[in-house]
Amino acid sequence: MELRQLRHFAAIARHGTFSKAAEQVFVAQSALSHQLAQLETELGTRLLHRSRRGVELTESGRVFLAHATSILRQVDDARASVRNLAGDPGGKVVFGVPHSASNALALPLLQAVRQHLPKVELELTEELTGNLIQQLRWGQINLALLFDDGTLGEFACEYLLDEALALISPASASDRPQTALTLRQALLLPLILPANPHGVRPIIEAAARAQGLPGPNVIADISSVSILRTTLLAGLGHTLLPVMPLLHELAAGTLCAVPVENPTLTRRLALCASKHIPLSAAAAAVARLTADLTTNLCMTNDWQGTTLVPRRP
Repeated sequence: MELRQLRHFAAIARHGTFSKAAEQVFVAQSALSHQLAQLETELGTRLLHRSRRGVELTESGRVFLAHATSILRQVDDARASVRNLAGDPGGKVVFGVPHSASNALALPLLQAVRQHLPKVELELTEELTGNLIQQLRWGQINLALLFDDGTLGEFACEYLLDEALALISPASASDRPQTALTLRQALLLPLILPANPHGVRPIIEAAARAQGLPGPNVIADISSVSILRTTLLAGLGHTLLPVMPLLHELAAGTLCAVPVENPTLTRRLALCASKHIPLSAAAAAVARLTADLTTNLCMTNDWQGTTLVPRRP
């Protein structure tokens, strides 16, 4: 198996046709077909379904593409790290951010990388937490901001912030609490929450079990922040989230937030990387910058509702 075979296969999967892939990698279509046939023979399975409309990945192809992408990224990272030993770090860094944290971190991080790491090409990908874990595990992304639910032991983690959850309601809701309420009271309201196992759902259900309370009164499972926002504004229910994903609506007064007490609910954010795949110099620099940036955002209250987690010595 050769790296060029992996690159050719990835190009075919990305473009969906042999003709477009051949143009991308600068080889004849016949050579591309031959490389793929050799790869399929070596693996003992079909990677692609061919049709008049183009190609589609088989189940084996989807699994192999994840590994091929990881291998190719590690090769590029290794090359960039060696080339940049004597200078500023450079190269591509793929950073995964959950939907509910992107409003707080995405723009400040892009601006900080542009200012302090001008040779780094930062690619931000916004995904559900469960998807980010899988991508980090397979090496498809270099870094990820994840919520610590006790299952991050397979990754190298630096804990950054504790973020408080609040009850967020439509301003027009007749059952909207005016002041802080208990977790028991919050769980009885009609709630719109992310589907398990994403986002804050495991935190809420674990807190209910610990207090001997019934589970949340969920009327809709919505894991998209944009759809959740639309649903709240339509007056269909309440949610339990940090304030940052809905800060614009809270500032405009179309949504309202009150604290949840007895107990309070928080989620811990961790900056995670693989324990088995070395970080490139560029990825390590982005990780350091992210840790410093989140500290500053917390201390200036630009990331509202957070407290710092003490850094390990």
